[in-house]
Amino acid sequence: MKTFDLGERSGLKVPRVNIGGMRLPADYDDAVDLIRHAIDSGMRYIDTSRGYGESEWIIGRALKNGYRKKVILSTKSSPWVNRIRKSDNTSSDSIRRRIDESLKRLDTDYLDYYQVWNINSRECYNNAVAKGGMVDGIKKAMKEGLVKRTGFTTHDSVENLMDYIKEVDWCDIILFSYNLLNRKYAPVIEAARKAGIGTLVMNPVGGGKLAESSSKLKKLAREVGATSETDLAIRYVLSNPNVDTILCGMTKLSDVDSTISSAEKSRFGEKELKKIDGFIDNITEEGRKFCSRCKYCLPCPKGIDIPQIMNIIFDYRYWGFKKLSQKRYKDMKGSKAGACSKCGKCEKACTQKLSIMSEMTFAANKFGE
Repeated sequence: MKTFDLGERSGLKVPRVNIGGMRLPADYDDAVDLIRHAIDSGMRYIDTSRGYGESEWIIGRALKNGYRKKVILSTKSSPWVNRIRKSDNTSSDSIRRRIDESLKRLDTDYLDYYQVWNINSRECYNNAVAKGGMVDGIKKAMKEGLVKRTGFTTHDSVENLMDYIKEVDWCDIILFSYNLLNRKYAPVIEAARKAGIGTLVMNPVGGGKLAESSSKLKKLAREVGATSETDLAIRYVLSNPNVDTILCGMTKLSDVDSTISSAEKSRFGEKELKKIDGFIDNITEEGRKFCSRCKYCLPCPKGIDIPQIMNIIFDYRYWGFKKLSQKRYKDMKGSKAGACSKCGKCEKACTQKLSIMSEMTFAANKFGE
């Protein structure tokens, strides 16, 4: 695959699609074979975390026999996401211990990147950048030659991120969630790129959701020249000129091959993007008229998680995720829609004035109990 600048600050180049280490096969041999297949196919950047189960151990094993020299290796941690010890905190010393442990687990002498994992609030950001905090700990490891560069991952608000980008002279890359279902970070990704920060995207297919069959997305894909819902999702993200690369969550060899195939196709043009955005905007508008998940309908006297069921109905009705919606409903814990006693308390509290009782009947009939 061709390589492109990973922002201006890093000086590194990466292909359009790279390795996400969160969903690797449980079997070590299968996972090692998968990672090496991805690297042999041209992927270079690897994203993992101490919090991804056995991922670091598996990747360390996969990078033996000369594979370590072929990749840009990145891992991450934060105490608010994954506390290894009770004493873990946001201090420089605490993050320094996590770096040492990741080096051992990955069986490497250095990390190309060590990131602050999931800055999701102003409090998290302030703790990370405080004097003697996490960023200082990573900088210390950088001076020792154990880490080359740093950055962060995020699910924070657009407003907060716009402020951070003005301040983060220490940051080379940011990992965002961005896809057909969630486009809110588009302006932040643009601002990061203008600041010279490398932009990486996780969940380009919505954590696998956009790989599911959808009659509506399938029709849209045909109309814009995509071969499948997944091809549509990947090419949509990569058609954003401010996205440097995406991470491929891999569980099987075909995940690697199909993602690369989509990444190597041409970007969507203005006409196709206008059609895609119009389709999504229409569904988003319908969503605003449906359940907003404000939860004023709770608690339900029968213990039904009304917002969750309404979200399943939305995915079934508006997105066309038939099988996925049925599975989500089947896997629900606790009371389901059939338990509804039609007391009407939820409808009186509903800010959208929805016919919730009728929707519960729909869910019970459509998805079964």
